[in-house]
Amino acid sequence: MPYWLRFLLVAWLTTGSVFAFSLSQQGSGVEQIRASELPREAQQTLLLIKTGGPFPYARDGIVFGNYEKRLPRQPRGYYTEYTVKTPGRRDRGPRRIIAGERRDYYYTDDHYQSFKRILE
Repeated sequence: MPYWLRFLLVAWLTTGSVFAFSLSQQGSGVEQIRASELPREAQQTLLLIKTGGPFPYARDGIVFGNYEKRLPRQPRGYYTEYTVKTPGRRDRGPRRIIAGERRDYYYTDDHYQSFKRILE
């Protein structure tokens, strides 16, 4: 086999392996939760997201920047955030649902410190 062909084959195999590895690692480490296991308020917020509102908080639907990089990397604007009402709190509280453009949803109850992917 010519040297240049062997070089291309090795390069192609290596690149493919690295690419497959990066895809398999995307979003790893994010726990999962069934929608039915969410707190009642989060279930209500998820329903509002899916039906297009109306949303109770003015900041619902703003872009979530994923600056902490705890969710799979996506282009800016892919994720939006919505407040989940926290009983006993007068402010927005720490609970949110993050919605992706491809109908992928994540729940946090500690203001972005950790996330759980919502399974439907």
